[in-house]
Amino acid sequence: MILDESKLSHRFTERSGVRLHYVEAGEGPLVVLLHGFPELWYSWRHQIPALVEAGYRVIAPDMRGYNLSDKPRGVGAYAIDELTADVAALIEASGAERAAAVVGHDWGGGVAWTFAMRYPALLERLVILNCPHPQKLLAGFRTARQLRKSWYMFFFQLPRVPELIAQRSGYALLREALKNDPQRPGALSDDDLARYVASWSQPGALTATINYYRAMFRPGSLRGLSKPTRVDVPVLVIWGEHDRYLGAELAAPDPELVPNARVARIPDASHGVLYDRPERVNQLLLEFLR
Repeated sequence: MILDESKLSHRFTERSGVRLHYVEAGEGPLVVLLHGFPELWYSWRHQIPALVEAGYRVIAPDMRGYNLSDKPRGVGAYAIDELTADVAALIEASGAERAAAVVGHDWGGGVAWTFAMRYPALLERLVILNCPHPQKLLAGFRTARQLRKSWYMFFFQLPRVPELIAQRSGYALLREALKNDPQRPGALSDDDLARYVASWSQPGALTATINYYRAMFRPGSLRGLSKPTRVDVPVLVIWGEHDRYLGAELAAPDPELVPNARVARIPDASHGVLYDRPERVNQLLLEFLR
């Protein structure tokens, strides 16, 4: 489906001095869409109109550090406690008691998993796109295969160097990483990539977004995620199996921790499954929400 941006409302809410930008559309039960790295709300351009047409109210934020949202300084500002509290603030700002669903891709999926553990009263369903449950990711880090795939997470721990390399030649590294990811030809147009470049060009954006990874590896962060709380809401995991960053063996969460989970694998989709195979993603998403 084609996104009609004239039907979107651009709004802001503030939590603890950090202003968060989000787009809103539609009426009905609330669905919150959380994007990944290095993206922005626009990554959900195929899902927003489908959800609105199906009778849902959608809010899709620029997560803190991204695009038009504030970019607080310091690694600690991007700790998972801060990121999940932002989602709670967005739901409160919407006026809804809870979200019918929180949907997250990549880093947004990591935030969504943890949000479901820490704020279970604020959501009815959880949808995850190509992001493992935190316990599965930690287990993956104990294998050579996943460590090779996750090399960039460790590279991002260096100060300043990742930002300098990412900025070179008009963000060539990031542009190529996005453009070469999808299996479907034309999944990302030049106009789409221009939206991403404009987002990365915001002052402080690169450091802020890379700080998600730096905060993840701070002392205590991984230990906290290694003892996750059970997620009892219904969960749908959508997994593009041509994921160059995450092994397909990470898709299914532990049934003792996530007893109501279903995994839908898409063999001909990449990590960016939401725009690589949008029709299939929308079908799975809407079937799950009904």
